[in-house]
Amino acid sequence: MLQQPTTTIRYRTMSWLAIAAGLAYLCRNAIGVAESSVREDLGLTLQQSGWFLGAFFWSYALFQVPCGWFAQRRGTRVALTLFAIGWSIAAFALGIAPGFGLLIAAQLVMGISQAGIFPAACNSIGHWFPMSRRTLACGILCAGMQVGAITASGLTGVLLQSIDWRWVFILFSLPGIAWATGFAISFRDRPEEMEKVSAEELQLIHAHKTQRSDGTHAPVGERQGALGPPRISAIVFLCGQQICRASGYMFFASWFPTFLQATRGVSIETSGFLQSLVLCGTLTGSLSGGIITDWIWRRTGSQRLSRSGMGSIALCMCGILVLSAWAVSDVSLAIALLSLGSFFAALAGPPTFASTIDLGGTKVPQLMGLVNMCGNLAAAACPVLVGMLFEWTANWNLVLLLFAGIYLVGGVCWALVAPHGRSSPPPPEPAPETIA
Repeated sequence: MLQQPTTTIRYRTMSWLAIAAGLAYLCRNAIGVAESSVREDLGLTLQQSGWFLGAFFWSYALFQVPCGWFAQRRGTRVALTLFAIGWSIAAFALGIAPGFGLLIAAQLVMGISQAGIFPAACNSIGHWFPMSRRTLACGILCAGMQVGAITASGLTGVLLQSIDWRWVFILFSLPGIAWATGFAISFRDRPEEMEKVSAEELQLIHAHKTQRSDGTHAPVGERQGALGPPRISAIVFLCGQQICRASGYMFFASWFPTFLQATRGVSIETSGFLQSLVLCGTLTGSLSGGIITDWIWRRTGSQRLSRSGMGSIALCMCGILVLSAWAVSDVSLAIALLSLGSFFAALAGPPTFASTIDLGGTKVPQLMGLVNMCGNLAAAACPVLVGMLFEWTANWNLVLLLFAGIYLVGGVCWALVAPHGRSSPPPPEPAPETIA
């Protein structure tokens, strides 16, 4: 009998989702780099600039659940196509904005359009990936975000040296339209809908899943009934760790260069470079978290160890490393400790997405929207609270102690998240090259 190559359509599907995350972060993060150019050109005050920068986060947070509901009702293919067109139009509107009003409107539309990306993507990962590779897929999605953010920081600065800020946003609006066109043509919500998916790949995807009454598949042991107290408790603590993780990340993404300048005496240019090192730790941690979490599940069959255990240890280690950085005076050692801390914090990202899929059942987009909403509300409030704390205490080192404590609390929250328990460890997956 002739051997035929096993299809790997699921990885092509994942590439569409990861590229979407990268393009979204490219558009949303570029505005921070271009802020001073926009403010000077349009004659805005610092207060007005703060309002239009923050407008994105509020609409992004508040529309997580509604956009998740829309993605669940209409499917990822339709939802993400419309979302990508929406954020591309918003980026174009930023480029042609004559004043403060359109800037605010564009940022609000940007936030709404991007609110449903990760609820929809998590829903598709649940459909397209087996339990043994689910968290790796979530890690790739997280890595896509970081690649987009890092690209926005570097590319926007380079482009602003040669072209007007308006053209930067017009250029950044084009890839989203191209992606939406290709996505609408090529993507399918479920592997059963794509003829190119072989029977062997379909069997692999649905390994350790049971069939629901509606014909879709769910992980073995999924609670399909009403939300009982144990499941609600798991969701509450999952949201709690997300609040802690998002707050900590936002400190590194916003006030961290200022912290370095004030406490370690580094220059503005050097502080920006050191911030990028910390963000690279986040990128590496996102991919590693997916690989390690899946490895634990394949070895133990325990969702609690692979999700809660991994997340709890990762955030506690981050808290300890941030605390250690506070205690040392050497700049290089402190940055190394903080970069390693950001790596550990990012390890907890993929288990968050995977736990949302595990707990969400048929409502994964809505639950992902709820979890992401909690995190983004915390992220929006974090820079304000840090500024207020410094005004009260005039002590940046106290701020670092605060975030060490926040990460440790996040570790405790993770320890209290109880996914669906344990199933038998999965058999090894067949080699991807050939099938009998």
